[in-house]
Amino acid sequence: MVGVDFNGETSVDFDVTTLYIPPLTTATTKFLGLPLPPFLKIAIVPEIFRGIINLESGKVDLKFKAKFWFSMGSIYKAPPLLVETLLTSEESKGSLRSGSGRRLDEEGRCKLVGVATVEPIDDFFMNSFLDLPTECLAILNATITFSKDEDFKLNL
Repeated sequence: MVGVDFNGETSVDFDVTTLYIPPLTTATTKFLGLPLPPFLKIAIVPEIFRGIINLESGKVDLKFKAKFWFSMGSIYKAPPLLVETLLTSEESKGSLRSGSGRRLDEEGRCKLVGVATVEPIDDFFMNSFLDLPTECLAILNATITFSKDEDFKLNL
């Protein structure tokens, strides 16, 4: 769903039932400066992904809420971690982590960042392994395009 207000900002609400975010794997993610072990996979299931895009300035602010499912092959599957943050093309700062985004360019490319606090879950191993509660920094390189035929499209 898309709407435009008087400030030139476009409100967007991505359909999380059809939104696919690739899992975090050894090829895409580093932990403590090293690639994730090959047997570790983190599936991301979005619950909320909506916000404001200013097409004139390129500024993007999207509320993001998702469950992160950690698994180690077929041996272990942890309860989901809930992550909620504002993904922004600006700067995001927490008490431990921070990141800088990049506004939409002419091709619709942007870098969105967000710092979130991850609370402990009912799993001693995950709480200890990740030292929960802690902060995480989300970095999302995306291409957002608008057209007359489609309201908008997001490529991750």
